Amino acid sequence: MTNKNSGIDTGSIIKSRVLSIFMNVILFIFSLSCIFPLVWMFYSSLKEKREFNANVMGLPKSPDFHNYINILTNKDYHIFESVINSFRTTIISVFLIVLFGYIIGYILARIKFPGNRLLYILFLMGMLIPIHSLLVPIYVVFTRSGLGNQWFTLIMPYVSFGFPIAIFLVEGYVKGIPVALEEAAAIDGSSFSRTLFSIILPMCKPILTTVAIIQTFSCWNEFSFALVLIKDPRLQTVPLAVTQFTGQFSSDYTKIMAAMLITMAPIVVFYFVFSKQIIQGMVAGAVKG
Repeated sequence: MTNKNSGIDTGSIIKSRVLSIFMNVILFIFSLSCIFPLVWMFYSSLKEKREFNANVMGLPKSPDFHNYINILTNKDYHIFESVINSFRTTIISVFLIVLFGYIIGYILARIKFPGNRLLYILFLMGMLIPIHSLLVPIYVVFTRSGLGNQWFTLIMPYVSFGFPIAIFLVEGYVKGIPVALEEAAAIDGSSFSRTLFSIILPMCKPILTTVAIIQTFSCWNEFSFALVLIKDPRLQTVPLAVTQFTGQFSSDYTKIMAAMLITMAPIVVFYFVFSKQIIQGMVAGAVKG
């Protein structure tokens, strides 16, 4: 159908609007599928264990925060210590991954020396090896060398496993930066370290943000190595803290959900505070890397 006076195809407009509405409905349904589990976890954490077992999906009849109060006030759960341990491990690990991943990635991208490509390939092989296949060897080495069950134990494997992806992204990004910038800086008398940290580093901020985001979520949520290498409850990280509410024959799901929401809170706050930088970093990393 065409409007003769204006020359507008009314049928095309209607089809476009119907398609737009249909796509919005699909996206809305997908959004609900992502949000509902969190909503369900929250109102389920406000139930008693018996009430949850009687009606898993139902709303709480008399909601209260007894699970949260119990978890936060009971020193046997070590929730605060677990959050602090995860913060310390994550911050140190991400800092080392970003710093040395940037330096190594820059050197491999810019400085030509014998074995450059071989070293680069060796780093990339770390992305091909399933990290859990190294769980037993690392456990044996750490146990016999006395490195296990320490506050710094998890930092070493986290940094090692984070290097390959960091070096891969930084190396590809640096290659996209014109060499003329460094040549001009060298003519002006800039030293290697000043060029590295004052000129190239600000330009690599988007890809370094991407690396930091990836590694923050990876270190915060890592479970297997923390379970094997850490035995002291005072040194356990957030994923381990949640498992203590699961017994051999039964599980207190309401407390598990309350503990999960408590331990998720810092990383959720981190996401919303730095959401703009996260989006910019991921987009820039996808384009340049």
